[in-house]
Amino acid sequence: MSGYPPELRKAIEVVEETRRERLRAPPPRRLTLDERESIVRAWHPDYKPELKRALGVGPCKGMVMYSTIADLLESWPLVRPGEVDLDHVDYDVDVLIVGSGGAGLAAAWWAVEEGVDPTGILIATKLRLGDSNTVKYQSGTQAATGPDDSPVIHYLDTLAGAHFTNNPRLVRVLAEEAPLVIKWLEGLGVRWSRVGEDLERLSGGGASRPRLHCCGDYTGLEVMRVLKDEVRALGIPVLEFHSAIELLTDPETGAVSGAVLLNLDTGEYRVVRSKVTVLATGGIGRLHIAGFPTTNHYGATGDGLVLAYRVGAGLVDLDTLQYHPTGVAWPEAILGELIPEKTRSIGGQLVNTKGQRFVYELEPRDVVASAIIRECTEGRGIITPTGTCGVWLDTPVIDMLKGSGTIRRELPALYRMFLRHGIDITVEPILTYPTLHYQNGGVLIDEWTHVLRPSGEPLGGLLAAGEVTGGIHGKNRLVGNSTADIFVFGRRAGIEVSRLVKRLPKPRVSLKHLESFTEELKLLGVPESRRAPILLPDYRGEAVLRRVIKL
Repeated sequence: MSGYPPELRKAIEVVEETRRERLRAPPPRRLTLDERESIVRAWHPDYKPELKRALGVGPCKGMVMYSTIADLLESWPLVRPGEVDLDHVDYDVDVLIVGSGGAGLAAAWWAVEEGVDPTGILIATKLRLGDSNTVKYQSGTQAATGPDDSPVIHYLDTLAGAHFTNNPRLVRVLAEEAPLVIKWLEGLGVRWSRVGEDLERLSGGGASRPRLHCCGDYTGLEVMRVLKDEVRALGIPVLEFHSAIELLTDPETGAVSGAVLLNLDTGEYRVVRSKVTVLATGGIGRLHIAGFPTTNHYGATGDGLVLAYRVGAGLVDLDTLQYHPTGVAWPEAILGELIPEKTRSIGGQLVNTKGQRFVYELEPRDVVASAIIRECTEGRGIITPTGTCGVWLDTPVIDMLKGSGTIRRELPALYRMFLRHGIDITVEPILTYPTLHYQNGGVLIDEWTHVLRPSGEPLGGLLAAGEVTGGIHGKNRLVGNSTADIFVFGRRAGIEVSRLVKRLPKPRVSLKHLESFTEELKLLGVPESRRAPILLPDYRGEAVLRRVIKL
């Protein structure tokens, strides 16, 4: 029995009646750069001024960003100077890695590879080892490994996809080193999908060449299976359910010297002193910015932004977020879950309530998301029984184009997710709407992952890699570049760690940096009830997300 209620099954009839005609017709034309810019400015949440405001404290005071992020950064710390016994150091290590997603585990592996003693590294992770957005990624990793491709083309695609707002030096590193990390992961045991003896490469939105490397649509699960095994086998210590709630700094130099961890099981503090700290804390999706559902894992609450900003880090592009074009709009039980871009790259068609394709499905993500929002706002979307709006992603057409069994072979995770809710996507389309997916901006870094002050000066003792950072993707990220990012810059962080620990002395620890920051909070009149990092989202009471806002 179909998991769609009668009114939605009625709407599906239009999709079925127009399918043959759509298969005969040419696809929607690709938009020009000016047309892309126009639709994004008209419909994307990034261009809604009512969602933004200027930050009122810290080194980036005056920077305009999403109000939710500004509120987070303008928050009182969970601990104050004098509340933690810093004379008692629980863990005295060379390297502290905060976070255990792809960036954190890549940094740990490469640090050991470059000569750091595994027992001198400590991985502190908020949840279990590997609980992260990385484990959920499906569409693949971009890398220019094909015979008609090159890092130069990947570089140009990435710049164009971000409307030329990214840092070209970081993009160059990403494009040049992505093929290397594909080979590295395969050497560790990652089973990339293949066509015969060659790697399978899929097309992605905004990419001029097929360069997405995947493992079916269980890519993140496969990669993290391998990386977790590697970390365990190397004997790197891991503290699970220990969240970093504040960085420590040397009282004389201001360099980062470790962190205060909170044991989520016991509520006890743990003091970690380290020569080098690597922030790999991920993104901010669980704050449901602009009222959107999210694809993000439960711990994605922007902790790294808070921690880095309080010690003086610069920030970039926090006025922009990525809303993945295709999140689940029905069933309600999986609202916001990811429908990977691969669904469109292998032939899925976006269709409005009239049965019309309205955008080329492999435009950059912000363009496709904007087009879907436009269709729903202008009345060409489908309304669910709970009031959510969406458009159809016609999946049965994939098997018609590529051959029977393609969906089950290429999208097994997606097929099973919907089947659990009574929907067979080989015969019924998917109802979809954009979902909050990625934190485009973040902490300023250089090519070797040093966290930078707004002036461009490195903050001593602090590196960062992955979604917590900004500059690589500018104001819009292409599919598969986030995972290229975490592995390329996670690798670089690990290599840089090995250089730094050889020459840095053991630092002193303090919370001195909080003194001036809390004074600013007082002057701004921030209520002391607003505290951060949030650590875990709160879904109780009226704050519970009920449905996607109407934009």
